[in-house]
Amino acid sequence: METLVYSIPLLPLVGFTVLSFSKGVLDYFENGKRIAGIFASAMVGVPFVIACVLGVDMMTSSLQPSTYTLFSWIQAGDFSIEYAFKLDQLSLLFTLVVTGVGFLIHVYSIGYMAHDEGFIRFFAYLNLFIFMMLNLVLADNYVVTFLGWEGVGLASFLLIGFWYDREFAGTNIAWTSDAARKAFIVNRIGDFGILLAIFMLYFLFGSLRYDDVNAAALTARAQGLFPNGSVYNAGTMTALALLLFLGCTGKSAQIPLFVWLPDAMAGPTPVSALIHAATMVTSGIFLIARTAPLFALSHDAMSTVAIIGVVTALLAATIGIVQNDIKKVLAYSTVSQLGFMVAALGVGAYTAAVFHVVTHAFFKACLFLGAGSVIHGMHEEQDIQKMGGLATYMPTTRRTFIIAALAIAGIFPFAGFFSKDEILWNVFLHGSPVLWFLLALAAFCTAFYIFRLVYLVFYGAERFDTHHTQPHESPAVMAIPLIVLAILSIIGGFLGIPHALGKILHIPNVLEQWLDPVFAPAQRILAHTETHASSHILEYVLMIVSLGIALAGVLLARSWYATTSETPQALAQRMVSLYNLLWNKYFVDEIYYKLLVNPLHKFAEQFVWKGVETHGIDMVVNRSGSFVMALAEIIRRIQSGVAQNYALLLLMGIILVMAWLLLS
Repeated sequence: METLVYSIPLLPLVGFTVLSFSKGVLDYFENGKRIAGIFASAMVGVPFVIACVLGVDMMTSSLQPSTYTLFSWIQAGDFSIEYAFKLDQLSLLFTLVVTGVGFLIHVYSIGYMAHDEGFIRFFAYLNLFIFMMLNLVLADNYVVTFLGWEGVGLASFLLIGFWYDREFAGTNIAWTSDAARKAFIVNRIGDFGILLAIFMLYFLFGSLRYDDVNAAALTARAQGLFPNGSVYNAGTMTALALLLFLGCTGKSAQIPLFVWLPDAMAGPTPVSALIHAATMVTSGIFLIARTAPLFALSHDAMSTVAIIGVVTALLAATIGIVQNDIKKVLAYSTVSQLGFMVAALGVGAYTAAVFHVVTHAFFKACLFLGAGSVIHGMHEEQDIQKMGGLATYMPTTRRTFIIAALAIAGIFPFAGFFSKDEILWNVFLHGSPVLWFLLALAAFCTAFYIFRLVYLVFYGAERFDTHHTQPHESPAVMAIPLIVLAILSIIGGFLGIPHALGKILHIPNVLEQWLDPVFAPAQRILAHTETHASSHILEYVLMIVSLGIALAGVLLARSWYATTSETPQALAQRMVSLYNLLWNKYFVDEIYYKLLVNPLHKFAEQFVWKGVETHGIDMVVNRSGSFVMALAEIIRRIQSGVAQNYALLLLMGIILVMAWLLLS
C-alpha cells in the first residue's frame, strides 16, 4: 500500500526528469513529440488509476486514513520534519481531481501544442506542476505543503512564461515573461503570510503536523493554555488564521492579491485550464479546508474570509461582463467562482466549498479547453468581437462549451447548479441575507457573461475575414477530453445533492458522507447542525429563486447577443463611467502601480542603484582598485633589476631588524 501512495507523486517527477534530459534522444525519432506527450500523459494517468483504486478501498473501509512516512527530512535538536503523506478523504479527493483533470489536459495538449518547438519542454513543465501539486494536497505537515506550495508557484512561472518571447496585451504587461513575473511576485506576498503562520504554529504548538496542530488547538481552547504555556486567546488564533488566509488570497486569487490571475492568460491555453480549473488556484481552498479547526476557532477570521469571498465573487463577475478576450472572460470567471468557494469556507460550509472545487474543475476545464479549441480553429484569434457563427464550423466544441456554460451558470440539472445552490443556501443560513444577495447578484452576472460569450462566439453573423480565416474543428485528441469533461459537467453534481432535493429524489449526499470525518471537528466548534424539515421549504424557495436568477441572466444575454442588438452599446454610452470602471477592472492594477510598483521602482533606481550601488558599493570597489594600482606602481619602482640596489635594500632590512631586536 505504501508503494502505491508513494508512486502517485513519484511518477510525475519521473516524467519531468526523463523529459528534461531526453529532448536530444526524442528528436531522432519521427514521432518523438507524440512519444513525449503519451509518456507525460501516462505519468499523470497512472496515478489517477492508483488514486481510484485507493478511493474504492477507502469507501469499502478496507483502507483507513493513514500517514505514510518516506524519510526524515529535517532534524535539528528537538525540531524534526518528516517527508510524509497523509492519505484521507480530503487529500484523496483532491488527488483524484488533480490527476484526473490533469490527465485530460495532458492529452488535449498533445494536439494543441503539436507544432510548437518547445513541445517536450512544455510537457516536462506540466509533469513538474502535477508533482508539486500532489505534494501540496498529500502533505502530512505544513512544511511539505509549503514545498508543494512554492513548487506550483515555480512551475506556474515556467508555464505562464512558456512563450517568453511573445508580446502580451495585458494591463501594464508587455511580454508574457512579464505576466509570469507578476504571478510569481504577487504570490510571494501571500507566501510571506504562510511562512509567518508556520513560525507561529511551531512556537505555539511545538509541531507542524496537521493532526497534531488541529488536536492541540482544540485542547488549548478547552484548557485555556497553548502547549508552550502561554495563555490561549482568540486574538492569537485570529492572527494565525488571517496569516494563513493571506497566503490563500494569493494562490486562490482573492482580494487584494487577485491581479495576477487574469494576466496568467499569457501562457498557452492548456496552462490556463490546468492553473485555473483544478490545481493551483484551488490550493488556498484546500489549505483552509485542511486547517478548518483553526479557522473555526476564530469568528473574526471566518467573517473576514466570508466577506472577502463574497466581494471578490461580485467584483470579478462584473468585470467579466465587459471583457472581449475569450480567455480573459474565463479568467475573471475563475476569480469569481473562487470567491464562491471562499465565501462557503467563511460560513463553515466546508463540504459545499470542496464540492464546488470538484464541479468547477469539470466545467471550467471544459470551458478553457473549449476556448483553446476556438483559438486553435481561429488561428490564434482571441477577440470574441471578431468571431461569431462558429457553431457551423465547430459542432463538437460548441456542444461541449454550451454544456459547461449551463453548468457554470447554475442551470438544473448540470453540476454547477447543485454546488452553487449549496453555497448560496449555506451563506443564507449561516452567513446573512445580505451576503446571499450579493452572491446571487454575482450568480446572475455569471450566467449573463458566460452566455454573452456563447452567443458572440458561436452564433450570429460571422465577424471574421472568411478570405483569410477558415475556422475548423479540433482533432480527436483535443475533442475527446472536451467530451469527457462535458459529461462530468452533467453528472458531477449528483455527488453532492442538497438535502432538500435529496429527499425528493431519494439520493444521499455522497460527498458530505465522504468528507464528514475530515470536517467533523470544525463543525462541532461551529455548532452547525443539519437543517430541519421546517427549513426545507425555505431551501426549496431559495433554490427556485437562484435558478430563476440564472435563467434571467441567460435570457438577457440571449436577447442582447443572439441577434444584432443596439442595447448593449446604448447602455455603455449612457453609463459610460460605470462601463469604463468595469472595462478598466476597477483600476486595481493602476492603483497598485501608482501606490506600490512605481514608487518601489523609483526607490530602487534612485536610492539602491544610483545611491547605494553606484556611489556606495561601486565607489568603494573602484577606489580600492585605484589604491592597489597606485601602491603597485610605487612597489614596481623598487623592482629595478639592478643587483646593487637589491643588496642595499637587503642590508637596510637587516639593520632595521637588528635595531628592533636591540631596542625591544
